[in-house]
Amino acid sequence: MDERQLGQLLLTGVPGTELDSETAARFRKLQPGGFILFGRNISEPEQLRKLIDDLRDLSDTEPFITIDQEGGRISRLRMIGSEPPNAQQLREKGDLDLIKRHGKLTGQVLRMFGFNLDLCPVLDISFDDEADNSLKGRCYGSNPKEVIANASVFNHAMRKEGVLSCGKHFPTYAAADCDPHEELPVIDKTLEEFEACELLPFRALLDDLDSLMIGHAHFPCWDADRPRWPASLSKNIIGQFLRNQLGYDGLVMTDDLDMGAILNEVTFEDTIRACIEAGNDLAMICHRVELVEEAKTHIATVDEPTLFDALERIHRTKRQMKAPYEWSIEKFQEIDGQIWDLRVDTLGEE
Repeated sequence: MDERQLGQLLLTGVPGTELDSETAARFRKLQPGGFILFGRNISEPEQLRKLIDDLRDLSDTEPFITIDQEGGRISRLRMIGSEPPNAQQLREKGDLDLIKRHGKLTGQVLRMFGFNLDLCPVLDISFDDEADNSLKGRCYGSNPKEVIANASVFNHAMRKEGVLSCGKHFPTYAAADCDPHEELPVIDKTLEEFEACELLPFRALLDDLDSLMIGHAHFPCWDADRPRWPASLSKNIIGQFLRNQLGYDGLVMTDDLDMGAILNEVTFEDTIRACIEAGNDLAMICHRVELVEEAKTHIATVDEPTLFDALERIHRTKRQMKAPYEWSIEKFQEIDGQIWDLRVDTLGEE
């Protein structure tokens, strides 16, 4: 195994709004498989496009450039443009044409900046729209049928614009009683209960998703012998259930490994090794960017067949990525105006 390839199994955050020499040197040497951007990376339209162009320029293999652009509060681009309606607002409006417009405009605005993968749609079900489990406003339905109908429309429309999708958070955060950003949820239901409800949207969209994100919750029905072991590190959930039983051979990534659900439960070394051994292709480190080199050394200890399979899925997915649109501030402003119109059509004048 050529160790120079192992950085491809890392999806890393970026420290600021521009690449300083130290960060550029780190990424040039590491060659991460992709980068995830947040509000901290965005100050103005031209700056964001330059940052993404710079990240692409230092990458020998075209990187995933990803972001959470869902709608509502989980819309990183609201730093420089209009905030689209969220999934709950769109489902409550009950107009699939609005959801289709949302998917189309999301794809268009992301390609304008150079993003090629959006970390959505959310396929979790909202059992309680006020629950404090990180899902508030983010769910396309309060039952499986509603999620499937709405998320499918968004997913298809965004992918048609050339941006890859990511279904999340497998197998579910829906019944979580706490926020995984802070602590590890324990979701104690039977597999039969999950199959009858929470897993239905994932099963329905599996063939139409470019990737899946695995959430940080513990499921005793899969991992009874490993108390408080997160799904994102679970061979039983990813390797056995998702890969073998459901037959999913697409790209799989962890949720952010810097979340409390992981930090409070598992050491960094065990986290990195376990997530790849479980069947993830990308280990996501959003905030502790200074640890990416160490993460690569832990990945290097995983057996070669597992690494080979992960690299194959990464490269296969990357062959589906589309190049950015030619930059135009006028075109961005035009798309942003249409996003504002979508917001007004969904929520009314503000």
